[in-house]
Amino acid sequence: MNAVHQYQKVNTQTSVVDADPHRLIQLLLDGALERMSVAKNRIQAKDFEGKNRYLNKSIEIVGGLRSFLDFERGGDIAGQLEALYDYVERRLFEANVRNNIEIIDECMTHLKKVKEGWDGIRQEVLSKKIA
Repeated sequence: MNAVHQYQKVNTQTSVVDADPHRLIQLLLDGALERMSVAKNRIQAKDFEGKNRYLNKSIEIVGGLRSFLDFERGGDIAGQLEALYDYVERRLFEANVRNNIEIIDECMTHLKKVKEGWDGIRQEVLSKKIA
């Protein structure tokens, strides 16, 4: 199992190094969602230390997403995303305190919608690079 974990770590690091800015956001969204999913499993297993670690990492990632927002170019959408990311961070903190899987599910639903939109514009981003 340790070898698989090491491979995943190297693969993730390589993906981040090679990522363009759009892909980096995709990787961050994936990472936040993955850690929230693991946190839910940790709650079910009554591993509250593990839950805390994964939810805190999720909160850090969402904070990172918020720090990447470009208000000059993003306008209203950037402002709406900032409000959403702030909300998700606060709700994840609450989920951590309460060991509440439903709150984590709510946060995952919000981030999945953002990810769907972000994934949907990937082809547009790539075509602009080529042109």
